[in-house]
Amino acid sequence: MENRIWETNVDGVVEDRAGFVRERARTFLSRRLTARNTRAWLDAAEYRVRTALAEYDLAVPPVDRRFSTDRLSDLVYYVMRDFVGHGKLTVPIRDDLLEDVEANRVGERIKVVPRGREIGHGERVPTNLAFEDETEFANVVTQMAASDGTELNASNPSAKVNLRPEGVPEGTTIRAAVALGVISEDGPHISIRKQAPEAMTPVDLLDSNSLSTEIVTLLWQVYEHHGVVLFSGPTGAGKTTLMNAHMPFVPYRDRPISIDEGSREVRLPHETGVSLTTRDHESDYKRVTMADLMTECNYLNPDVEVIAEINTPASFQTFAESLNTGHGIIGTTHAEDVEKLVNRVVEQGLPPHLLRELDLVVFPREVDGDRYVSQVVELLSKAEYEDLCGGESSRARRGTVEKDDATVYWNTVAHRDTDGEFHLAYDHPRLGDEREQRRHRFFDRLAERTDRPVAAVEDEFHRKHGYVQYLEQEGMSDFEDLFGFLSDLQTNEAATVERAKREGV
Repeated sequence: MENRIWETNVDGVVEDRAGFVRERARTFLSRRLTARNTRAWLDAAEYRVRTALAEYDLAVPPVDRRFSTDRLSDLVYYVMRDFVGHGKLTVPIRDDLLEDVEANRVGERIKVVPRGREIGHGERVPTNLAFEDETEFANVVTQMAASDGTELNASNPSAKVNLRPEGVPEGTTIRAAVALGVISEDGPHISIRKQAPEAMTPVDLLDSNSLSTEIVTLLWQVYEHHGVVLFSGPTGAGKTTLMNAHMPFVPYRDRPISIDEGSREVRLPHETGVSLTTRDHESDYKRVTMADLMTECNYLNPDVEVIAEINTPASFQTFAESLNTGHGIIGTTHAEDVEKLVNRVVEQGLPPHLLRELDLVVFPREVDGDRYVSQVVELLSKAEYEDLCGGESSRARRGTVEKDDATVYWNTVAHRDTDGEFHLAYDHPRLGDEREQRRHRFFDRLAERTDRPVAAVEDEFHRKHGYVQYLEQEGMSDFEDLFGFLSDLQTNEAATVERAKREGV
């Protein structure tokens, strides 16, 4: 077979692909609009010459254009949309007010989920966009996968990919699940989840009544003292948002290591922090899994390990091994309540008693677009559980879960009732209660972890609770500002408090 080689000269390397296509499309389309047939080329050339000479005051500029400016802009838009962008998803992907974009099948309207409570947060809204042609839809799907280095075909029909389109604010994470019609009777489908570059803070969550100042204080103590906390709930309940919002509470001197699946979702404001992400690949030796990174993390000398997703059997197994390392662990998983969490752990091959290593389990919930913490739970030993049951328990919310000849004992530390009010299993005059009563073991556990008396842990809780109230009062909703204030507080608490008082506290 004869091999043929073509050679040609090039002007240079195209660095701005979108700009190159835009300029060539504008030039070509303007010619097409100016000269619809060969007889019009002479007039078009005269028009362009007169326009060029007019720029140097050598001729009178043309009175009118040979084509409509808005029509040219429309045509250039379609070229950019279909050849540089992502077809009919180009604009929704770049819309900062949208959190999710879904294209489920050919001929069906594309759905979007707005970001922000005031514009219908959590509700799917149909648009006037739709893929009417399966070939067009499949091209967009394969283009998205190819942009992240993944080839879709009959043997590999689906993938999770990261999108990095132009025109999107830096720091925005866009993760897409794409699939060809090979695995779907209705044809290709796309599901896009976008995470805003600006991380929320506890003040943002307090403003939306997603949690209480007492819950924020409990999480502050867990984060600061290298505890183990798990955010557990269904997809879209706000687990990662809750976890990220409290990351500034990890001391600035500490070294947090985050592990994300495919794209970075954990926000680390620390200079000492390291972010690791998985890598999917057809070849096993090129694939990097959550379990691989969790094992690698133990060699990076972390103070706190932040795990975005604990869902696979391998990640659960590595999570169990990490519990014995002594450093703090913060993570998310999918389980709506204690019983489902126990079932999930057992199904992944771990013993139920392992849950006692967790200091707190936070269960967020999403109802009609409203996201909030429904319950904060601690897992106890039988002796601790019986000790709590021996006291006054008329308002107690606790129980047991039987699984595989093992009993898991749990107790509610905080919860939200049906009226939207939050309740803490701890009464104290400094919290506005008439008397003092503690119906949880969290303070005892933290005292043992930090080798302090329980009274010192309680005093720390009240002191930190006052700071949380101050942050809410001042509206400190900027992620970096919050981290800076907390860093000053850890460096010199007395000086920071005095400065805050001088500024009008």
